Amino acid sequence: MDKKNALRAGALAAGTTLMMLLMSSPALALTRDDGDDPGKGLSVADTLGLFVAAPIVLFLVIAGLVMVTDKTRKETKQG
Repeated sequence: MDKKNALRAGALAAGTTLMMLLMSSPALALTRDDGDDPGKGLSVADTLGLFVAAPIVLFLVIAGLVMVTDKTRKETKQG
């Protein structure tokens, strides 16, 4: 009985997914909307700086501020 229910649920999920994929229209992403002004693209260096270097630097700054302002480290060193 469990296999039958699992097969039915799998078929329903697969059918629903297939219908959603067929009904969606990814080709519409290629057409521009009114008022759409994308501008120039990013270079490789800009992309790496924005999505790799900036988050790493931000993480290091936050981690450094947490370590500097941590009061428990100062108390354990004295005690």
